Amino acid sequence: MADAGWWKVFDDAALQGLIREGLANNLDLKIAAARVVESRALAGVAKSYLYPTVGVGFGYAGETRSRLGEPDLPENVVKDVTYNNFALNGSLSWEIDLFGRIRRENEAAVARYFATEEGRRAVLITLVADISSTYFYLRELELSLDIARRTVKLNDDTVTYYLNRLAGGVSNRLEVDQAKANRSVTAATIPELELQFAIAENALSVLLGRVPGSLDKGRSLNDQQLPPGVPAGIPAQLLERRPDVIQAEQLLVAANADVGAAKALFYPTISLTGSLGSMSGSFTNLLRPDSIIWSVASGVFQPLFNGNRIKRNYEAAQARFDQAIAQYQKAALNAYREVADSLVTIQKLQQRRAELEPGVEALRDAVQLARSRYDNGLSTYLEVILADQQLFQQELQLAQVRGAQLRAVSQLYRSLGGGWQVEPTK
Repeated sequence: MADAGWWKVFDDAALQGLIREGLANNLDLKIAAARVVESRALAGVAKSYLYPTVGVGFGYAGETRSRLGEPDLPENVVKDVTYNNFALNGSLSWEIDLFGRIRRENEAAVARYFATEEGRRAVLITLVADISSTYFYLRELELSLDIARRTVKLNDDTVTYYLNRLAGGVSNRLEVDQAKANRSVTAATIPELELQFAIAENALSVLLGRVPGSLDKGRSLNDQQLPPGVPAGIPAQLLERRPDVIQAEQLLVAANADVGAAKALFYPTISLTGSLGSMSGSFTNLLRPDSIIWSVASGVFQPLFNGNRIKRNYEAAQARFDQAIAQYQKAALNAYREVADSLVTIQKLQQRRAELEPGVEALRDAVQLARSRYDNGLSTYLEVILADQQLFQQELQLAQVRGAQLRAVSQLYRSLGGGWQVEPTK
């Protein structure tokens, strides 16, 4: 199931359009993509320290000596003198990574870059699942509203019917009041369902990166197709495809590299610097051979005492590595738990739906029988009210179960690490 593209799993043209819009405009996904760019740049920065730093500079310095300085000289002995110097030089500095500190820091930066890429994938998968789940919830509320409005219409017809009977002297006020009360109970659910629908629609709009507002309707809940039965086993390849697990693994790699970099601080730092250039009082003489200047220097620094700073830094890196191990194990266990939860949810919802569907059909028949018995004087109107209310509640429950089934499929698809495949261009 997870190997299938989301456009194949969610076979609804309206839903597919919403997912495409979300992938193009969702702000969380844009933030995650920017983090990937940032981490890639930081990995490049870390890698640059493996190479020498080469620079070139040009400078000018001018100075005038005063004859009035100490000692004070007569004007006829010495005049004010101005000195001009032009300098052109190139420099090179390089830290020789003999003990691997820079290489380990580069390794950590690259691992964090890979982790942010997996984080972007996790956002993408979650976005596909959230859009589809919210969409199916809207279709569920839409069906519930249709049920409520249809039931209210029947209740209105019933109230009118008994008002007419009361006016004709063949009914009583109690039956009219019972019919009105039954109608009010049903009608009171409509504003609550409309509120939930508006909130869900606004939430979906934000996922799409647009201002909250109404959305185009898609296929009704009853027309949605569930995918084929899902096997009960949890695939061993789950840890290889779940982006949050791979992200935790890359962060573990980064933490391990940080330990190596912290350990390398115990060893000497070896550096090499040098410069080559020319200096002349005249710009035209700047490139003459006798204006050449150069310098070469090398150094070795071995820390001896720093108040245990390097040791504590190494201990902190070890502790972060231990945390990363636990985070990886937690991500792996959570991945299995989410898949197991989704599988059992799908299974139990199917069983519940199998029980509710014949119950709804039976209650529809019971409503007709109750009305027929009442019309023939074999029962009171209370029997009709109870049958109506039971049918209404059961129909709402069935709509909720159908919506929950589709949302559970969305969650299973996310739990399996599906939804990340690039849609083929047409």
